[in-house]
Amino acid sequence: MTDIHIRKSFGAGLSASLLGPVLIGVAILGAYTPTIRGLINGPWQTEQEGHGPLIIAATLWLIWQSRDRLKRVELAPAPIAGWAILLLGLVLMYLSRLQQGLLTVEMGSVLPVIVGSILICAGWPMLRSLAFPIGFLVFAVPMPDWLVDSMTVPLKVFISDTVTKVLYAAGFPVAQNGVMIMIGTYQLLVKDACSGMNSIFALSAIGVFYVYAFRWKEKLRGILLLLSIVPITILSNFIRVFALVLMAYYGGPDLIEGVVHDLTGISLFVVALLLLFIFDGILGMIIGLVAKLRRGAAVA
Repeated sequence: MTDIHIRKSFGAGLSASLLGPVLIGVAILGAYTPTIRGLINGPWQTEQEGHGPLIIAATLWLIWQSRDRLKRVELAPAPIAGWAILLLGLVLMYLSRLQQGLLTVEMGSVLPVIVGSILICAGWPMLRSLAFPIGFLVFAVPMPDWLVDSMTVPLKVFISDTVTKVLYAAGFPVAQNGVMIMIGTYQLLVKDACSGMNSIFALSAIGVFYVYAFRWKEKLRGILLLLSIVPITILSNFIRVFALVLMAYYGGPDLIEGVVHDLTGISLFVVALLLLFIFDGILGMIIGLVAKLRRGAAVA
C-alpha cells in the first residue's frame, strides 16, 4: 500500500508540475494560430521564406535531442523577469496585429514570449540550455521587405558586373547597363531571384544548424564555416547567372525561361551546399595538418 501511495503521489506531483507549462504552451499555440495561418498563406509560399516550416521542425528536433540534458537542469523559476519579457512579447504581437503588413514583428514577438514562458516555468538555467534552439527560430521570422530590397539591388549589380567582366575577358561580345546584360543580339535582365538573397537566408540557416550539430566543439572551424556562407552563396549565384547568360547566347533567351530557370535555382543551392561541405573538408585537413605539425615540433 505504501509503495502504491508513493507512486500515486509522485504521479500527482509530476502532473501538477507539468500542468503550468502545458497550459502556457497551449495558450501560445492558440495566440499565434493566426500568425501561422498568415505565414502559410503568405511568406512560406515564397522561395525566399519557404524554409520557415523546416526551421521550426529543426528547432523541435534539437529540443528533443537535448531531452536527457534538459532533465538534469535544476529548476529555478524567475517569475519577475519572465513576466516582464512575456508581456513585452505580447505587446509586440498586439501592436503588430493592429497594423497590417507587420508579419515580421508579429512572428518575431514569439521569441520573447517563449523566453518569458521558460523563465516563469523553469528559470535561467533552462533558458541557457535552450538558448540555441530558441535563437535558431530567428531564421523562421520573415525578413522585412526594406532589408531585402536594400540588399538585393547591390547584389544584382555586383553579380551582373562580375559576369560581364569575366565574359568580356573571355572574348564574348557583352556589355552591361546596371542589371541588364547585353550579349550578342540579346538583352538579359538579372531579376531579384538571381541576386542570391533567397539562397543566403536558407544556406545561413543550414550552415548555423550544421555548425551547431557537428562542429560546435571546434570553435575556429565553426566560425570560419559561418563566415564562408555569404561568399559561397555569392559565388554559386555567379555560376548560375554565368551559365544562364551563356545558355541564352548559344540557345536564345527562350531557352532559359520557365523550367530551366527554376532548375538552375535548385542547382545553385546544391552547388552552394557542396562548396560549403568541401570548404569544411579543407578546413578539417588544414587543422589536422597544423595539429600534426605541432605534435611533431613538441616531440622534437
